[in-house]
Amino acid sequence: MDEFEIERIEEVSLTDPVLIEGLPGVGHVGKLAAEHLLEELDSTLVCRVYSQHFPPQVTVEDGTTQLASAEFHAVTPADGQDMLVLTGDHQAQDNQGHYGLTDTFLDIVANYDVERVYALGGVPTGELIEEYDVLGASTTESLIEDLEAVGVEFRENEPTGGIVGVSGLLLGLSKRRGFDAACLMGETSGYLVDPKSAQAVLEILQELLGFDVAYDALEDRADEMEEVVRKIQEMEQGTPTPSDEDLRYIG
Repeated sequence: MDEFEIERIEEVSLTDPVLIEGLPGVGHVGKLAAEHLLEELDSTLVCRVYSQHFPPQVTVEDGTTQLASAEFHAVTPADGQDMLVLTGDHQAQDNQGHYGLTDTFLDIVANYDVERVYALGGVPTGELIEEYDVLGASTTESLIEDLEAVGVEFRENEPTGGIVGVSGLLLGLSKRRGFDAACLMGETSGYLVDPKSAQAVLEILQELLGFDVAYDALEDRADEMEEVVRKIQEMEQGTPTPSDEDLRYIG
């Protein structure tokens, strides 16, 4: 197996698509958001990316195994813009892998004439929150204006420590390759999987791209987390505050 290997699965035709990236990170916000899109809208698996930099494991579903990979799904909603949605269960385990995978992802989207990239994720607050703001970072001033118009906040020097992982590199490498790119980060405690933050990010994306989805499944999952949240609130007084290093955004 090569260091980075692409398995082509289905040929699709897309009109002016955007890339939506949602890989595991803080609160699994980006991953939850991307997977909800795929559950709610018709999609087609177009390719998988395998890499020696992923963990050495397979997933098992109904007894059938699948080697660790990232997946691209084509989404063509009845309303709104066409999308390529990138998701998966893993990020790379080393710096070389992060760079190589992100370059491979951008090679793929270039073949579909993608011009704009949205990385989705969470930014940790270190405390439980009630109102979920969405923070942004962008490669261009014009994209900042578009995002501010739909409620994305841009705060000086936030997130602290910058954006690392695939989400950060999608911005850095996209700028070098001529793609417009932005990261949408839902505020989250950082303690647990956060469906409410994922919904806040998706609502921003919905305003930008014009698709229509229901949020019942995310709301049900959020209800299931309420008992966990209540227990955390009871323990919060005695819970050590995570260090700044622990709270860096990884997406």
